[in-house]
Parts: sequence; structure tokens; C-alpha cells
Amino acid sequence: MNLTLHVWRQAGPRAPGKMVVYKAGDISPDMSFLEMLDVVNEGLTLRGEVPIAFDHDCREGICGMCSLMINGIAHGPMKGTATCQLHMRSFKDGDTIYIEPWRAGAFPVIKDLAVDRSALDRIIQAGGFITAATGGAQDANAVLVPKESVDGAMDAAACIGCGACVAACPNASASLFTAAKITHLGLLPQGQPERYRRALEMVDQMDLENFGSCTLHGECQEACPKEISIDTITRMNRDFIRGRLIGTRP
Repeated sequence: MNLTLHVWRQAGPRAPGKMVVYKAGDISPDMSFLEMLDVVNEGLTLRGEVPIAFDHDCREGICGMCSLMINGIAHGPMKGTATCQLHMRSFKDGDTIYIEPWRAGAFPVIKDLAVDRSALDRIIQAGGFITAATGGAQDANAVLVPKESVDGAMDAAACIGCGACVAACPNASASLFTAAKITHLGLLPQGQPERYRRALEMVDQMDLENFGSCTLHGECQEACPKEISIDTITRMNRDFIRGRLIGTRP
């Protein structure tokens, strides 16, 4: 495959950025999108040019590092697929591909396609701890959890924190991410003692991080590589309101 890439290049957070055109030749359809970028970077390095900076780690759809806008779509054209799992057979020979970083005020560009997503880490940190009994481990069947709750918690826990929901949202809201983290523990017995305090603290931190407000546009769940439902946002809002009413903070 021979492709034309329009890639966002930006030397640093305060440097001006622009789209730069590169030719990607002899690309195998079986390559992942990141492997294709590796090939392009090898060519740039051999020519003495600065390679394209982009985030990656596990390349197995688990770490959430592969944060790219591809032709205006978070993670590219395949639904329920992270960029690292996107293969070049999803494109055609001769295609033109536009590659950009996440665009959100809370995600400042570090360099080229890499952005600072530490705001998501601070939201998680704001959630604090869970109360857990110490001593010997309980028998696995000692605490019964309804299957519906288990399934819902597992679905929410699938969130990899990539930030695609923020990048896709017209308001740059982090509500789906925050709601997934709140729902994960809010559905399980271990998460009940701090349930409402957790919702208050995490939502407040989300607002402090300069994310936009949620208007239930729904684009977040369409862009999510783990297909997390916006139903989690309903649960987050309910726990937040209930926390405010009962006054869970000291």
C-alpha cells in the first residue's frame, strides 16, 4: 500500500504547529496503524529528520496510550477498536490519511501527536480509597454480588483511560471516563462505604481540570474503544446528587 499522510507536527506545548505531508510507501495491509507510523519514523530517521512523536505502550488495546485522531475520528474508522488494534487493511491503497492529537483544553500537546492526559489521573486520585477489611482473606463466596451488578461493574472497568471520549465530545467533557470509574466501584459491595463521597470528589476534580460539561451528545460512547455506555453517566449524576443531599463530606 502507498499512502499520503497529513500529520500534525508541533515541537512543544508553546510552539506553533502545522500539518506536514509524508509519503508512506510499501505498507503491508497486515500492519497495525502504529507499526505504519514506525515505518514512517524509520524513514525520517534515516534521512536525518525528526521522527513523529506519538504515545504507545502495550499495543494490545489495554493501556490506552494510543491516542490519535484519524481522519477526524478518535482511534480511526473501526468501532470498538483502539489505534494500536487498527490495521492498515481498514484503508485502501492510495488513501490520504489525516493524523492529529486529541483536541481538548485539558489535554495540552506535549509534542506532535502526544498530549498530556494527567488530568485523568488526577480525577482517579480524587476518588481516594475503598474501605476493606484487613486480616485473612474471605472465602470467594462470602460476599454475594448479583450478576447484573457484576456485569455492569466489569463493563465500566473496561475503561482504559485513553481519553477518546473527551476528544470526540463537542464539549470536551470527561463525563464518560469519570462515570466509568465511579460506576466500577459503585456497583460492588467494596465500593459502598465511600460511594457518594467518591462521586462528589471525582466530579469536582473533573470540573477543576477544565473539561467541558456533558450535554449527552452521545459521541463519547461511539468513540470509546471499549464501547462503554452513557448509562454510566446517569449513575454518576445520581450518585453526585445524592451525595450533595446527604452531605457525605466531613
